[in-house]
Amino acid sequence: MNAEDHSFLDESVIEEVSRIFKALADPTRMKMLYLLSQEECHVGHIAEVLGMSQSAVSHQLALLRTLRLVKYRREGKMLVYSCDDEHVISLLKQAIDHAQHP
Repeated sequence: MNAEDHSFLDESVIEEVSRIFKALADPTRMKMLYLLSQEECHVGHIAEVLGMSQSAVSHQLALLRTLRLVKYRREGKMLVYSCDDEHVISLLKQAIDHAQHP
């Protein structure tokens, strides 16, 4: 087969998917996403659960927000984070299932 017989994803899509998987490769961000797939959390709660500073948590959440993996809403003065949508939770669950599969 010739190269023109194959269809490929747009380069921009490939780059975006690569950035997402790169973000998911970090154990701390994986823990954050797993926690957020279970419940909505404010930064202080995430920091407490993971034993991190609020500043470090906020930095990681900013990256995840840029990639549209998490979103937030205001609750008074606090920001409450959650997974952006079901696609994120599904991707995370699929990766966990794959890792746990013998």
